[in-house]
Amino acid sequence: MDNKLADRIYTSRIGDITFKKIVSCMASTPIFEAAKIMAENKTSCIFITDEEGNFKGFITDIILRDQVIAKQLDVQVSVSTIMDPNIVTISPHSFVYEAILMMFGKKSRYLLVEDNGAFVGFLSRNRLLSEQAESPLVFIQSVKSAASLSDLKNKWQKVPHIVAQLLDRGVHAKIVNEIVTTIADTISFKIIEETIVKLGTPPVKFVFMVLGSEGRKELSLKTDQDNAILYEDTTDSRRAEVRSYFLDFATQVSDKLNYVGFVYCDGDYMATNPNWTHSLSHWKYNYKNWIEEALPETAVKFAAFFDCRAIYGDLSLMERLRAFVDDELQKPIEKFYVYLAKNALLYVPPLTYFRNIRTQKIAKKEVFDIKTAMTPIVDLARVYALQNRIFQNENTGERLKRLKQIDVFNEQQYNDLNHAYYYLMALRLKHQANLIIEQHAEPNNLIEVDSLTKIEKVTLVEIFKIILNFQSGMRMKFTNTLN
Repeated sequence: MDNKLADRIYTSRIGDITFKKIVSCMASTPIFEAAKIMAENKTSCIFITDEEGNFKGFITDIILRDQVIAKQLDVQVSVSTIMDPNIVTISPHSFVYEAILMMFGKKSRYLLVEDNGAFVGFLSRNRLLSEQAESPLVFIQSVKSAASLSDLKNKWQKVPHIVAQLLDRGVHAKIVNEIVTTIADTISFKIIEETIVKLGTPPVKFVFMVLGSEGRKELSLKTDQDNAILYEDTTDSRRAEVRSYFLDFATQVSDKLNYVGFVYCDGDYMATNPNWTHSLSHWKYNYKNWIEEALPETAVKFAAFFDCRAIYGDLSLMERLRAFVDDELQKPIEKFYVYLAKNALLYVPPLTYFRNIRTQKIAKKEVFDIKTAMTPIVDLARVYALQNRIFQNENTGERLKRLKQIDVFNEQQYNDLNHAYYYLMALRLKHQANLIIEQHAEPNNLIEVDSLTKIEKVTLVEIFKIILNFQSGMRMKFTNTLN
């Protein structure tokens, strides 16, 4: 595929595509009448509205086959009994790649296009993917269709080649991150579903959460498992049974993820650890304690668990936890922010006094840790996001953008930090892909300085200066000191 086609894939917007006309019927419409409307309009999807005209769901040919014909359901009953309520909307100004990733992330096959409050058409996932026949985005569909654990492992082993391909074409590191994360989410989702089939229906509602870089949708190729489980409160008599199920469930999911290529976490931030599999009440207790104690070690834990994202389960549980944390953060907790800031200032860019790149010698090579070099930007964005109660599951770039919008950063500051972060991310991903593909080695975060061009070295020094300046500003704001 040539660069022009690659550019079109990642720069085309939804508004550039011809939408399908929305065909709809009322929720009270009998199934057979809805099917007639679909036939008359030659559409495989009909949207369902309430009396006020609000969209409440949709039915498709597949739903009619599986829920009506296969189950011999009475076609006189209303379509509301079989509709899929998973309505997802998107703006015509959004990028096509964002729409595809959103569909996979939200497990939706259709998107309603909404322009200034009016619905102007809809798009199907198959339609979008068919137009991207040679795109790595289509690879996600093949992951979704994987038939076995070995197949999933083989799929994950192909990801470094996709990353290298995208970066070589000049695709932005943010997009590459999101594609890698969506592939990882799809693998995890399949493993979770298969484990539930094996163990039986969970005893209560739950959420499987991912933390850290995957929680921020910023996965690199060197990644371990960072996850946790949140389940709804239950009676005392059922507590042991429920907890036993989820710990067993977590172990089986973790072992399968490890087999595929997501290695166990050295720090044991995994749902297999009884400390990170709990009821909603217990998780509220954890967050409340971390905030109120305001100790260095609890600040570290809070930072890790602030970057959490649900990839499976009942999202209302996560929303209830976030609402609780939001309330707690509105209390007078200046000391808590001081410790968060101090934690964010632990890592400093690798610059010498003479403004050269500071290295360490490993295996006779002068290297620096690029993950450590990037960490200050991640931490800085997180601290300011917390202080301003920005809770959406956003990556570092989106947090920086939101902070610019509320005037925490000005345009120049935002541009400096955003460029610095994604320049480092692209360098990191390229390095890891090269290790895997060219050297058949395990990926790491250690960049050999002699492998960099002169322009890259100069750029890195300027980026590290920018990060140091921002850290000085944070130090003054939160600790009132310069050192």
